[in-house]
Amino acid sequence: MSSNNGLQVQYEPNEMGSIRINQQLKQFYKNICTKETLKKKFPISKWLPKYSLSDLQCDVISGLTVGLTVIPQGLAYAKIAGLPPQYGLYSSFMGCFVYCFLGTSKDITLGPTAIMSLMTGTFAISPIPNDATYAIILTLMCGVVQLVMGLLNLGILVNFISYPVINAFTSAAAITIAFGQVKHIFGLKNIPRDFLPMVYDTFANLGQTKVWDMVLGFASLVALYLIKKLRSIKWQDEDEPKSTSQKVARKFLWLFGTGANAVVVISAAGIAASLISMNIKDKITITGHLKQGLPPLQVPAFSIHTRNITQSTGEIFSKIGAGFFIVPLLGLVETIAIGKAFARQNSYKIDPTQELIAIGVANIISCFISSYPVTGSFSRTAVNSQSGVRSPASGIVTGALILLALQVLTPLFYYVPQAALGAVIISAVLQMIDWKILKILWNVDKIDLVPLIITFISSLVIGIEYGIMVGIGLSLLMLLYPLARPKLKYINQGNILVVQPNQGMNFPSAEFISETIVQKATEGGSNRSVIFDCCHIYNIDYSAILGLKELVIDLEKNKLQVALCHVQPTVLEVIERAEIQNLSTYTTLDIALQELPVYNVQGSRQCEEDESKPLLRKF
Repeated sequence: MSSNNGLQVQYEPNEMGSIRINQQLKQFYKNICTKETLKKKFPISKWLPKYSLSDLQCDVISGLTVGLTVIPQGLAYAKIAGLPPQYGLYSSFMGCFVYCFLGTSKDITLGPTAIMSLMTGTFAISPIPNDATYAIILTLMCGVVQLVMGLLNLGILVNFISYPVINAFTSAAAITIAFGQVKHIFGLKNIPRDFLPMVYDTFANLGQTKVWDMVLGFASLVALYLIKKLRSIKWQDEDEPKSTSQKVARKFLWLFGTGANAVVVISAAGIAASLISMNIKDKITITGHLKQGLPPLQVPAFSIHTRNITQSTGEIFSKIGAGFFIVPLLGLVETIAIGKAFARQNSYKIDPTQELIAIGVANIISCFISSYPVTGSFSRTAVNSQSGVRSPASGIVTGALILLALQVLTPLFYYVPQAALGAVIISAVLQMIDWKILKILWNVDKIDLVPLIITFISSLVIGIEYGIMVGIGLSLLMLLYPLARPKLKYINQGNILVVQPNQGMNFPSAEFISETIVQKATEGGSNRSVIFDCCHIYNIDYSAILGLKELVIDLEKNKLQVALCHVQPTVLEVIERAEIQNLSTYTTLDIALQELPVYNVQGSRQCEEDESKPLLRKF
């Protein structure tokens, strides 16, 4: 009924429902279109009005520094993904541009990473050599999944993967990636990708080592280690005044150390070019010709049609399979973990939901320029932070430098030795292996060693993609088992058994609690009625109601009764609606012991919610 200027208007129930829905939709769209919401979805609108010339100077330096790091890494990571090297650069610039507008971390830089490259090589290898169709489809679907998760605020799913599982997976992936580059260090051919066969075939083929590749590979590893040390030098006179020449020299050493990858790759390419000019081409393995220029802007192909191979969209999707779940989840884990780490370090906060949206949109747009899946890179984010970055605008500089390299420098990449790229990857991923966690978990919580060790071994033995699934499953099992098998505390009060579970009663534990209580109440031939102490039960579901009904029926068969005490108001309301016959409820344990018709026992004990805090909850 509605009144307007004295006129009475009566609505049918369906009309009233439609009006309420329309009002809710209007309110929803009104909330979406607020200035605050737009600022939240486009974080650039928060920092851009405050942007200064000083910020620009710092961001340009940081962007150039990261660019010098990502170019050699991109070339190297593409080989892990099973793609030609230029695809590493195709994957390196669009994420930088998108994140500038949508990201909430000033430090994170998006692009190809070792783990994303390994996952692409695991799930998205095309039957056609050097074909990126599978990888591009994976990029698109990865972005769609991440964007939907962000819009639905599902970033919380990351919290269900325990840190030991993530750590074990990362370490196993690092070992797999690093050992996979040994073949390039020694110049070996036809080495399989799976870890155990890879290890066996690598050692079995050491006799075919190319000496120039080995020398250049080990020299690159040593050079990378020594040059990177330059950026972490601790000067004893750090707090004392310094001359301009000292400042310039130290800044140069830091930049030289930060650009170690570029320095080593360029130097190795120069050596390779010299050797080739001396007709020693066959004794060293080089990258070879790369497709010059920018990637084409095109819609991804969802099928393959060649003279020998034809695959439909359904066939491609079925072969990628679990990759559509695992790859976006790992991309989310990497980005959120890196973002939170640097946010804590630099005293600001990130929005995990917005980060999901940012990497989702970045992957969706990147698929149109032939990129494989991208996410936040720990090594490049560290370089970005150490370079004094002020805002995500540094990504524009990094992306522009990569575009310039694609347009101008591609012919020079011809001379880059595979051994040098292998050394760059090994140097980057070895930092991901965390052995210290073993000692920490041994001292803190030994049970967490179980998922860590099982995930690590599974990732190496049965495959990296199955190892993470085993680890996640084991984490969930360890999380849910205490819910399914709660500890029950028994207190004998003469011919009455007081039972107190240490946590709630829901569908995983309902049947176990009911059966265990019946067994305990009737064991040894001395039947005892039961007082079920509910002081730790704050919610209850239908399965628990059925469990209580079965408990009452089973004990009635033995002429025993069941009573509840310390029932929380919300739980009591549900139990009363269930109308369980012959089930009594009491406010306290004392009252239950006194009024239960079977016996009247003195000297009752109180419910203890905590060993140090006795609690008698009364309604």
